[in-house]
Amino acid sequence: MSIVGKGMPLPRFQLFELEDLTWFPQTIRNLATDYLHFMDTRISLHKPVVPVLRAMLENSKTSCVVDLCSGGGGPIPSLYEELLPDHDQIQFTLTDKYPNINAFQRLSSQYPSGIRYVADPVDATNVPKHLAGLRIMFNAFHHFPPESARLVLENAVQAQQPIGIFEFVERSFLMVVSFLFTPIFVIFATPFIKPFRLKRLVWTYLIPLVPLACCWDGLISACRAYTVTEMLAMTQGFVDYDWKADRVGIQGTTAHLTHLVGIPRSSRVNSPHS
Repeated sequence: MSIVGKGMPLPRFQLFELEDLTWFPQTIRNLATDYLHFMDTRISLHKPVVPVLRAMLENSKTSCVVDLCSGGGGPIPSLYEELLPDHDQIQFTLTDKYPNINAFQRLSSQYPSGIRYVADPVDATNVPKHLAGLRIMFNAFHHFPPESARLVLENAVQAQQPIGIFEFVERSFLMVVSFLFTPIFVIFATPFIKPFRLKRLVWTYLIPLVPLACCWDGLISACRAYTVTEMLAMTQGFVDYDWKADRVGIQGTTAHLTHLVGIPRSSRVNSPHS
């Protein structure tokens, strides 16, 4: 167990994000996650994740990766392309409590041998047993209050599956301020988001629910992001795992990647490809 990268974050507040609410319109949720996927790809947020994920795959002896809280797919296509040369059997499975089926189908059709998806809702605190393999979560751990966040880890431990938590949001004044400009980013990015959808224009320009939703959820994400210390504290009691938490800078940006990884000490995963 190791810990590095301590900081002086803002106080944490467990507020609500719109996309967490069951009544929030699925159309707006999907358009918002499409924007997040676009930004992940454009900024190459996945770059610092690649070596961490590569080491986890080697240590856990599996080629199956279960992506929890996938949203619009995030960095998964980029990660697949980066990891494929060294892991030619690697396969990602997209899951979410509120699946963005259109995005999942699009990515699966683009990478038919490497990316599949589960159309039914998947709760990250109670992952179906048949979804075996390395569990990962990008920019979604902060959605869970501390008790539920620990359940995400506990569920992986009970199933003896490795898990990697990767967060690009943090409780810093700079990040909170940057999210205030999110509506401008959404407005300028929308014409470049593929595929073209008329409803994307309607809900961005005529009735700007997507920019406002992304702005609110971004601000709240920054307010409730976990630090390295807080994430590592959640692993107390899970003694049959090797845990490591870290915070590293993302080249070319002022952002950081905060991550927590856990590998069963047995280093054996109940996976069809192991």
